[in-house]
Amino acid sequence: MSTEPPSSEICPNCKGSGWELAENGTGVRRCRCLDAARIERLLAEARIPKRYEHCDLDSFLPNHESQKKAKILVLRFLEKYPQIDAGLLFLGTCGVGKTHLAVALLKQVIKEKGDGGLFYDFRDLLREIQASWNPVSQTSEWNVLKPVLEAKILVLDELGANKPTDWVRDTIAHIINCRYNDKRLTIFTSNFLDNPAKAGEETLTDRIGIRLRSRLYEMCREIEIHGVDFRKEIKKATFRY
Repeated sequence: MSTEPPSSEICPNCKGSGWELAENGTGVRRCRCLDAARIERLLAEARIPKRYEHCDLDSFLPNHESQKKAKILVLRFLEKYPQIDAGLLFLGTCGVGKTHLAVALLKQVIKEKGDGGLFYDFRDLLREIQASWNPVSQTSEWNVLKPVLEAKILVLDELGANKPTDWVRDTIAHIINCRYNDKRLTIFTSNFLDNPAKAGEETLTDRIGIRLRSRLYEMCREIEIHGVDFRKEIKKATFRY
């Protein structure tokens, strides 16, 4: 039985060889179908949750001036990438588009620049590290931390969401410091502001500690976003009779 793919699935540019004529017609280059396959693989490896797979810059529709500014700053980031030396820190209350922009940025880096990246919810990452903890050797499994530390670009969503125990602070400090020292770009989102609107609300410094907050000033450009909760608006539209 033949193992060759159906003719309809064979790339018309390379005829299945993986090589196509260069644009100047004097040589060959990797076929664009391999580039497409690579991008598809990188997107699958990025761990973007299904809930956010639709997120891109075209579908981000600002309803507040700060959201318009945030989108512009993301576009500028992408224009300069990879010649850029600082990540981004999106701060804002729930539902204002922080994760949407962070995921859109990650997807564009993969699709347009061809670099791999990784998305992690801060809480999920800590759970995976805790689950891999070995009480005998007192070391976490390297296969959990390695991709997080080495990702070309990392989106760490919901920073500060976990109760700030010593273990949580030590763990996130290790991740942030390693990426900082290796000059790897990190995109953070957090619901905790530096100057909350209501008195008594916890700040980002309260949640991650003053040393880590200070390090983030060095690592990232801060973008504070305000506006209507997108999720509430979607729910209203969904249940409108």
